[in-house]
Amino acid sequence: MRLAELEKFNTVAIQCHDNPDADSIGAGFGLYCYFTEKGKRARLIYSGKNKLKKANLLLLCEKLFIPLEYVEQTINQGQDQTLNGLSGHESEKSENIAELLITVDCQYGAGNVSSIKAGNIAIIDHHQMEITNIELSEINPDVGSCSTLVWKMMSEEGYSFNKKIQIGTALYYGLYTDTNQFSEIFNPLDMDMRDSVTCNKSLINLFRNSNISRQELETAGIALIRNIYNDAHGYSIIKSEPCDPNILGIISDFLLQVDGINTCVVYNEVSDGYKLSVRSCVKEVRANELAAFLCDGMGSGGGHNEKAGGFISRKKYEKLHPSMHTETYFNKKMNEYYDTTKIIVAKEYNLVSTNMKIYKKRKLPIGYVKVSDILPIGTPITVRTKEGDMDLTVAENLLVMIGIKGEVYPYLKEKFEKTYRKADEKYDINRYTSNPGYIPTIKNRLDGSSKTLVDYARVCIPTGDTQIHAQKLENRVKVFADRDDEKYMLGIPGDYLAVRKDDNHDIFIVEQDIFSKIYEETDDVI
Repeated sequence: MRLAELEKFNTVAIQCHDNPDADSIGAGFGLYCYFTEKGKRARLIYSGKNKLKKANLLLLCEKLFIPLEYVEQTINQGQDQTLNGLSGHESEKSENIAELLITVDCQYGAGNVSSIKAGNIAIIDHHQMEITNIELSEINPDVGSCSTLVWKMMSEEGYSFNKKIQIGTALYYGLYTDTNQFSEIFNPLDMDMRDSVTCNKSLINLFRNSNISRQELETAGIALIRNIYNDAHGYSIIKSEPCDPNILGIISDFLLQVDGINTCVVYNEVSDGYKLSVRSCVKEVRANELAAFLCDGMGSGGGHNEKAGGFISRKKYEKLHPSMHTETYFNKKMNEYYDTTKIIVAKEYNLVSTNMKIYKKRKLPIGYVKVSDILPIGTPITVRTKEGDMDLTVAENLLVMIGIKGEVYPYLKEKFEKTYRKADEKYDINRYTSNPGYIPTIKNRLDGSSKTLVDYARVCIPTGDTQIHAQKLENRVKVFADRDDEKYMLGIPGDYLAVRKDDNHDIFIVEQDIFSKIYEETDDVI
């Protein structure tokens, strides 16, 4: 759905979820400004049993002049609704609040938002899809905040955020709170929004320092006393009472400072599921990867290596684990995570096995960039990709490769010359990748300027001379590569564990969905 599709309506009500948070308010305010500037009569509203009381949110509305209104619910939950709003019988009972009602950071008909009558309904949300019968919907659970999704949609319509410091501050604070002060960001669109909008940092500090109530402080203290600890693996699990999601981060940050606790999971129940905060202080466990593991099949998780977060849908959890208490689930999954994962340190490991077949690379074109052709040698850079940010320093022998899934990774010139031949052709990411998802950028950390990586990419083709041994994995494996023993590559069942035939220490993981596209079996024998 595009925002332009909604411009045919002259009156628009933008509804935050009940007990609105900073993300719902920020995203709603962005939409309010968009439609107001388009000449529409717009309102920003919320409903529910309770009016807004949190100090930081009241300050947010006051300082940014956000016209958030409280309105009474006009429809009883469960009454008949049509795709275009309500049935004819309901239309006779009460008036529409607007020609169009947009629920933001929530989904019309779900349990966390009161039903309000309108002529037409639209949804803009970043949670797991719950409502499927409303045609005008934009739901993207991959982004960390609804503020990011609104920023993206406004940008796609050519909206300029230049000098719009009120909107920028509201969106920035929405992302800031929903990702636990940016520690749980994992989508590059979130990073792009954070870096691009202009915001008032003094107000952000004011909101942040008014964020915790005395009651929430007590909630955090009680939660810390009730932790589950596993001595064998050095992890702790805490179920907190209902609280603002950022409180989970405060609890987990404090918990990780306890001697003997290397990883922790702190979670609580929210209206539509379970919100969790994950921390790790050891290189063998990436918090973002652990969060994704815990939420797999029921929600989403991600963030940084040390700090991450996630969300599990209540409906999906209850379908898969109808009789399992959540504390039992998290304890079981944490033990599974540790007990079924093998760790390989490539520089200390000789991986040659008679059970492994020999493969060679197919001659499929991919992209490469010689970074020193873009920026001077010695320049610190950040390469932003859909897999996350990579901090590098420009060197004469540094290249960046773009694979067939749009994945981006650094490569040394010496290794490149043995494995690929250059083609006299400019690289087209839409032609040579199946679904790039996000166009990678390269940022100069000295001056903050950014360039689109693919604008400088050329085509290269594997020579086919390099061979590997490989076998399909039956269990989870983490590989610390010979060139980087601080970050691991993760392989899950179905992926392939591989090693170059000419280097027993060059061990790596290839995902199952691209292995057969990249490699073909040879007739050679070991």
